[in-house]
Amino acid sequence: MILKNFEIKKKIDNKINFYLLYGSNMGMIEDTIKNDLKPIFSKNVYKYDEMEIISNSDTFKETVLNGSFFENDKLIIISKVSDNILSIIEKLLEKKVNNIKFILTSGLLEKKSKLRNFFEKSNETIIVPFYDDNHQTFHMLIQKFFNERKIKISNEIINLVIKRTQGNRITLYNELNKIENYSLTNKLLDHNKIQKLIKLSDDYDLSELINQCLAGNKKKTIEILNENNFNNDNGIIFLKTFLAKLKRLKLLKKKLDKDSDINNILSMHKPSIFWKEKEIVKQQLKKKSLIEINSLLKMVNSLELMIKKDSQLSGQIINNFIFENLKFANSRI
Repeated sequence: MILKNFEIKKKIDNKINFYLLYGSNMGMIEDTIKNDLKPIFSKNVYKYDEMEIISNSDTFKETVLNGSFFENDKLIIISKVSDNILSIIEKLLEKKVNNIKFILTSGLLEKKSKLRNFFEKSNETIIVPFYDDNHQTFHMLIQKFFNERKIKISNEIINLVIKRTQGNRITLYNELNKIENYSLTNKLLDHNKIQKLIKLSDDYDLSELINQCLAGNKKKTIEILNENNFNNDNGIIFLKTFLAKLKRLKLLKKKLDKDSDINNILSMHKPSIFWKEKEIVKQQLKKKSLIEINSLLKMVNSLELMIKKDSQLSGQIINNFIFENLKFANSRI
């Protein structure tokens, strides 16, 4: 059964024990679990991720089916799920497990996903998609936050917060809490002070810059470069991060030669790929060939030696490298 995210609280059916919440908006998924589901379901919460359960599937099923948990009433939350967990869910449904609610969470699931299709068609399950928030939603969230705390804030600052939090609810709440704490001793919240206070996120933007560059997204890459002033000290950090992402890309590319299911490869990869990064990694895999990846690996190693010899030129070296990479990537479109 498919529900919209704003319907879930009103249409919860106590006879249904299995819920799949999926989509790009993990912050909203967490909000829904915390504010809408946990208060109704059990306070005895057990948390797993899919890999924990799959690697011990027999033990998990036996524990659940035998009622070996200490409490009679339970809520089990399973994160990072994929099609791999479907057989376990089917087994639990078949055995009519009572007194246990299961909440499964996932990033984006394609229409051909077996798990998604099963939850959509079954009358014994509920599935809820969560899409990205828009500017208006974030504006309302921020206004509500400050109105409840009787903190005066301008539209200029609200727009700044929205821009800086990159459409991520989790980041948004972190930044709102920073501003609230700051307001306890500083009554005047002007634009310049808030701009220094909230998430300038050099580390985040370095990672995002590299992701967009590897995906050949010229407009977004240039936007991040213009938004941030990366100094000479960032040069080695940039190259180390770029190198790590290239090595991951090379490993994933090799796995794709053996298994064409890209979602399965990304889900099973260790260390885990953050849900919000999976879509950009898919773009990178489509954009970069194994030959190009190997060529970039050699180039990055050479650049590191150049920067170590003259760190004052690191900014210029990195910029040239980024634009050359973008130029080559877009010349093949």
